[in-house]
Amino acid sequence: MKANYINELAEGMKVDAPFALRSKEMRAARSGEAFLALELADRTGQMPAVFFRPATEGSSVPVGAIVRVRGTVTTFRGVKRISVDSMRPDSSYDQSDFLSAGPRSRDELVAEFKAVAASVRNPQLRRLLRAVFGDAEFLDRFSRCPGAQSYHHAYSSGLIEHTVSVASMCRALCEQYPQADADLLVSAALLHDIGKCDELTFSTSIEYSDQGRLLGHVVLGMQRLDRAITSSRVRIEPGLRARLEHAVLSHHGELEWGAPKRPSTFEALLLHHVDNLDAKAAGFASLLSGASRADESWTDAANLFRRPLYAPRSAEEDRDYPPNEDVPHTLMTA
Repeated sequence: MKANYINELAEGMKVDAPFALRSKEMRAARSGEAFLALELADRTGQMPAVFFRPATEGSSVPVGAIVRVRGTVTTFRGVKRISVDSMRPDSSYDQSDFLSAGPRSRDELVAEFKAVAASVRNPQLRRLLRAVFGDAEFLDRFSRCPGAQSYHHAYSSGLIEHTVSVASMCRALCEQYPQADADLLVSAALLHDIGKCDELTFSTSIEYSDQGRLLGHVVLGMQRLDRAITSSRVRIEPGLRARLEHAVLSHHGELEWGAPKRPSTFEALLLHHVDNLDAKAAGFASLLSGASRADESWTDAANLFRRPLYAPRSAEEDRDYPPNEDVPHTLMTA
């Protein structure tokens, strides 16, 4: 465990710790002096940094590397940053300091994922799921991949956690809406984000790959799905395949949200809203958790929801006595 996590840094603190170098740009001050504008990160967040008169060793470090930074936390125009004295590559770091773990174990999530997939009874869709996830190398990457860079499930195994949640809710909704094709909906839910395995890189920080930036996970997911069908020669009825692909393509819901098509089938509509609900609920909960750790009742407005969010203390936290479920009822008086 390293010292000086980003969420613990306060103005005036001395820093001597490894960070992931997220971005680096050479700029010029008003005086004409060159400096490096940096963004540093660890598992708790990111922070800007500035490096005046950078040495060659520091300026040549590539983005994405882990660097040992020495400096001081300062404030510029109300924003905290690290004023760097020295920066060099660092190979003696713990990966867990940079990519946080989720609340559930990967083995548990993989077992639950397989159970949901096994609930699909349509033989064509079962063969398709086997063609995609039967690749052990891909399933391993899928089970380790984050769900996003920062918005929701932004930690190791976040993608499979999000997928299991969406697929399970879709399965439950089919009891409320029996007109939905349950096997089609659950299959689309299991497949809807497979492109994130190609969109994101996640060794020591969560970044977008070149393909991810140029194409996005929706297109990359369709490409991976098509390759699996072609290479395995899975036979799937054209109408069923079109409805499945439509649900995957339209799961973002709106064109301005990155969907090539808007939902035009019942299953696609349900998948979009469940996916959106799970992502936003997870993002909201993460913001509340951060406020609670800081002992704040409200978040700030600098978040995806663009407004302060209320983070009330739980009833258990406000109790002034230890919980004891075994207290005899005889202690209570009328």
